Amino acid sequence: MDNMVLIYFHLATAVASFCIGTYLLVRRKGSPAHRQLGKVYMLLMMVTAVSTLFIPAQVGPQVFYHFGYIHILSVVTLYTVPEAIFAIRKGDIKKHRNAMVILYVMALLVAGAFAFMPGRLLHTWFFV
Repeated sequence: MDNMVLIYFHLATAVASFCIGTYLLVRRKGSPAHRQLGKVYMLLMMVTAVSTLFIPAQVGPQVFYHFGYIHILSVVTLYTVPEAIFAIRKGDIKKHRNAMVILYVMALLVAGAFAFMPGRLLHTWFFV
């Protein structure tokens, strides 16, 4: 798959994840809508994380073929999503909530901030 197509796909899933994740964080928890949107959010986050594994690092050093430091956040996502699912299925709301906050902050806010660094696509769209 062409890298630009993959990058646009990743951007689309990340933006959708950000919108749904923000909504889920500010709305009432535990409702049927929360549970349904949460499933969509979790799936989008996993797809977003997996897609990054095929995108070469564009900024900073590359290790293990094409991975960069930004890919650490993909690993965080791939760990945190199942952890949150298992927690809520066991009724551990506190662990689920903590995992969801960590996921939102690390995988969407921090990674999103890195997307605007010089040399990255969003930086060229917004600042060049």
